[in-house]
Amino acid sequence: MMKAAEIVCPEKRQAFANISLTRNTVADRISDLSVDLDSQLKQKVKSFIGFSVAIDESTDITDVAQLAIFIRGVDDTLTVTEEFMELVPMTDTTTAADIFTALVGTLDRVGVDWFRAVSLATDGAPSMIGKKAGVVTKFRENVQSANGGRDFWTFHCILHQEALCCKSLKMDNVMKVVIQTVNFIRSRSLNHRQFDSLLREKDHIHGLPYHTEVRWLSRGAVLRRFFDLREEIEQFMEEKGKPVLEFHSAEWMQDLAFMVDVTEHLNNLNKQLQGRNKVVTQYYDSIRSFKLKLSLWETQLAGGDAAHFPCLKNVCATQHVADMKRFKDKITALLREFEQRFQIFGELEKDFNVFCSPFTVNPSDLPVSIQLEIIDLQCDSDMKGKFATAGLDTFYQNLLPGYPNLTALAAKLLCMFGTTYLCEQVFSVMSINKTKLRSRLTHKHLNHILKLAATQDVTPDIDALVKAKRCQVSGVK
Repeated sequence: MMKAAEIVCPEKRQAFANISLTRNTVADRISDLSVDLDSQLKQKVKSFIGFSVAIDESTDITDVAQLAIFIRGVDDTLTVTEEFMELVPMTDTTTAADIFTALVGTLDRVGVDWFRAVSLATDGAPSMIGKKAGVVTKFRENVQSANGGRDFWTFHCILHQEALCCKSLKMDNVMKVVIQTVNFIRSRSLNHRQFDSLLREKDHIHGLPYHTEVRWLSRGAVLRRFFDLREEIEQFMEEKGKPVLEFHSAEWMQDLAFMVDVTEHLNNLNKQLQGRNKVVTQYYDSIRSFKLKLSLWETQLAGGDAAHFPCLKNVCATQHVADMKRFKDKITALLREFEQRFQIFGELEKDFNVFCSPFTVNPSDLPVSIQLEIIDLQCDSDMKGKFATAGLDTFYQNLLPGYPNLTALAAKLLCMFGTTYLCEQVFSVMSINKTKLRSRLTHKHLNHILKLAATQDVTPDIDALVKAKRCQVSGVK
């Protein structure tokens, strides 16, 4: 039609160009692109010398549990490929056996070599990490039966762990009052309108958000806004005949200020842990840094110094009374929680040090298999110069092929997942595409859409797909 329009009525060419393709054509082309991505991923998987998997499960708008599976692999050139594999619908039960069967079926479909498996990252649900029959246990047995019992690492998503550490503060006396007050203002339309009107009169741009337990940054955002608007909230609640008595308690106000400060610190850590294409050592650095900060705050609060807690410092300066010991105890408990939840980093710390600082480690402290290679590397001036200018992944690509054991260590760490962040991202895309208005979207079509939306290192070969298409021509007798 476009070619005919150019000849017959060129001035109307744009009108023909604006005609949409049929829904079936659009669906077929999305499917073709998705199938092409899948075939390319299968080819890449064959070249992996090490790979890891990240899985998470969520429920869509039709109450079907969906299992998201990502793979991160490294080939013999130490090039990292991080890709979405499949969204598997769990239409019946979601036991550990069901999830394991779905996971193994997906990995076998793309042709992974189980001998090359390095690690598995999950969300930490009981069905995932159960010691006797959890997915992690079953998966480890499967891998170690293929690789002869070599080490296999499992990660409880670092982002989920950090959120659980935050809950260990156990300051329900603060959160209960904050949530009840916010709900009173936000859940009633009249109250919400009147409160927003009050804020506009006082030149405040932002209102109060709801607290959502499942959102990582929600607690900090709500507490910060509540603290900033505390005078307006107190005035509004008194006008409504629902005074918040805790505003007149010096101890509660200090607790609120402390919670605002500490959740802000935790939110900053959470943001550092988010993102794609991160090496597991970057997560380790962020967690190690935060634990050192906690130790510093513990010492400072024990001495009555709230230098890194501005809201608490502000409130204490106003009230001239503060018991810093109870805040020091909260930081001590938080530090203990971090130590317990991130023990896996202690087990991998030696490998991390070799990977991140190969020119400063002591060869005698390392496994015999890489001692000689480390000595050779530390005496190589050319490689030392490259290490100072190149990224870690690029640097280790330059080592090939003279350092086989060091390269194998790099491949293991480069392919590790530390979080299930990518799964969470896919679930967001799923929620956008499968809505109340599109609830009839089939599992197959949803999968095709997500593969196109989540692809990172693989792109569809559109030229090849176009060449494979036949134009519809008139029949010839």
